Amino acid sequence: MEKKATTRKEDYSKWYNDLVHNADLAEHSDVKGCMIIKPYGYAIWENIRDILDRMFKETGHSNAYFPLFIPKSYLSKEASHVEGFAKECAVVTHYRLRATADGKGVEVDPDAKLQEELIIRPTSETIIWNSYRNWIQSYRDLPILINQWANVVRWEMRTRLFLRTAEFLWQEGHTAHATQEEAVEETEQMLRVYADFAENYMAMPVILGRKTPSERFAGAEDTLCIEAMMQDGKALQAGTSHFLGQNFAKAFEVKFADKHGKQDFVWATSWGVSTRLMGALVMTHSDDEGLVLPPKLAPIQVVAVPIYKTSEELEQIEAKLVALGQSLKSKGIRFKYDGDDNKRPGWKFNEYEVKGVPIRIAMGPRDLANGQLEIARRDTKEKFTLSFESAETHIPQLLAEIQQHLFERSKQFREQHTFEVNSYAEFKARIDEGGFFLAHWDGTAATEELVKTETKATIRCIPFTENPEPGQCMVTGLPSAQRVIFAKAY
Repeated sequence: MEKKATTRKEDYSKWYNDLVHNADLAEHSDVKGCMIIKPYGYAIWENIRDILDRMFKETGHSNAYFPLFIPKSYLSKEASHVEGFAKECAVVTHYRLRATADGKGVEVDPDAKLQEELIIRPTSETIIWNSYRNWIQSYRDLPILINQWANVVRWEMRTRLFLRTAEFLWQEGHTAHATQEEAVEETEQMLRVYADFAENYMAMPVILGRKTPSERFAGAEDTLCIEAMMQDGKALQAGTSHFLGQNFAKAFEVKFADKHGKQDFVWATSWGVSTRLMGALVMTHSDDEGLVLPPKLAPIQVVAVPIYKTSEELEQIEAKLVALGQSLKSKGIRFKYDGDDNKRPGWKFNEYEVKGVPIRIAMGPRDLANGQLEIARRDTKEKFTLSFESAETHIPQLLAEIQQHLFERSKQFREQHTFEVNSYAEFKARIDEGGFFLAHWDGTAATEELVKTETKATIRCIPFTENPEPGQCMVTGLPSAQRVIFAKAY
């Protein structure tokens, strides 16, 4: 199995691309900027989707679906929204093709021009709020708590599998509320849901905070985010939750009558995560040998490989491993027995290492005779033997241990690469090392843009903190309410 990847130290970007390819997660499409998510990669995404979907429903949300196509006029109704997305929009102008004159191909039929162009959704606020106008008349119709699982298109010139593609999969929550307080509470609640998922399922530590005004979602009054650190020290925005105020309600004339019959505009939120989480998962945990997956998201949590020379040995080993597998499956563990006799055990070991399967079990004639199994942990590469009798109870415990170890390892890495800096000279000297830099900022867009222009670092978030430390901006020396996180980012 020739799937040797570039090492992280040699070329981190190429390592990432090699790993995504070698682990059979995704590949580039013939459509520039788009990707094909392969079955193994999609299985991981399904686990992400199913867990998040359950979490959304536990917080009272329901799923719905809205059209892929948005009339161009909708986007122009909220000025900052259209400005934020105008350069990324794909536009449908015609609705029919016809054969070329020579009959050898097709061309756009000039007589089939749309009366109004349609935008392939970059996000769905506009078309959803146009619908909410018909759904909401009274406070009794509120709140509306809806989520949509969908694909969106944002035309990208520079793409990277999962991290930035012209088309990607995501979920987008869109809620409507009677009061500002309810909408703000919703915005904060969904950020906590994302943080819970990132840390307890992805085993990826995140920092919760607020975006600066220049980094807010187009059309939002406030954007909250979770930020994670990848192994090259760059930041990755892993989820956002937006307080939209009454901006979209005013743009689409969505009013309601309160308990006293008074008319007011509805308060709104939106929030989303995407297949970018797949890229985060790869870059948070994986190593030079391949993918490393937290057990809670791994399509295969335990794989068993028989080692044998004779059919009699295979029959006995297979019976033991299949029985163990049935027991583990009854506990909810995703188990695979690989009895493919066209591949040697060593080839299989390498394949499952590249694919990041958390636990690999091997059993040969000697193991059979001794009543034991050989266990290999993907996260630490540790190998040890386990009695067959104890495997049924020990393996679930081991999966939980691997999950926790991956989180603690990533958290320790982040702590080791988080620095306080107090001068701009020090910041510029160290920013290329990678990591999170906690520095004071004077709160102005001009200073933020200066740092971005000179260093390519951005303010990832203004972290939530109970005890903010006032100081002086590292650039201008002007007063600063607290330290913010600067970093280079994906």
